Amino acid sequence: MNSGTTVGMTTYDDSRFPGPDPYAPLKDLPSFTLASQDLIDGDEIEEKFRAPQNVSPQLEWSNLPEGTKSLAVTCFDPDAPTASGFWHWAAFNIPADVTELPTGAGSAEDLGIPGVVSLKNDSGSRTYYGPQPPAGHAPHRYLYAVHAVDVEKLDVDAGDSPTVLGFNLHFHAIGRAILWGWYEEK
Repeated sequence: MNSGTTVGMTTYDDSRFPGPDPYAPLKDLPSFTLASQDLIDGDEIEEKFRAPQNVSPQLEWSNLPEGTKSLAVTCFDPDAPTASGFWHWAAFNIPADVTELPTGAGSAEDLGIPGVVSLKNDSGSRTYYGPQPPAGHAPHRYLYAVHAVDVEKLDVDAGDSPTVLGFNLHFHAIGRAILWGWYEEK
């Protein structure tokens, strides 16, 4: 298991990457333990987790903040050549007693968990879409975040965008942990 705890660090924020730290303007939240058997925090993302294979990495978490009633999982590329980055994955209403998503869970819209909602990512799919930056652009970061939420069900419609989910998480997230990797298409 590879640990990816991000207590008080933004190691993914450095000059190698063209985009901003997307979490800098948001309120600071307590972190918790987030780990993966498939990702090493800060390393290059392996081929099977990139497009076109689109296999979502295994994620597991523990030590959630008190009051956690559900979870959301997102994957975001802040380095995409747009003013708004690129959402690769956005799922929410994950029950608080779930402690892991196995490798490949993101290929099902409900992650294999009843009641989970996945939103359309920026590729138009409701499933995980792996890293695929434009050739020659620069290395891109992919931030895999698990958000601890203070309500069992977020009031977000299945037709809403991941940005609407992010807006709701601003008001309902009580903890956040991030694992990140990078990839560059030369």
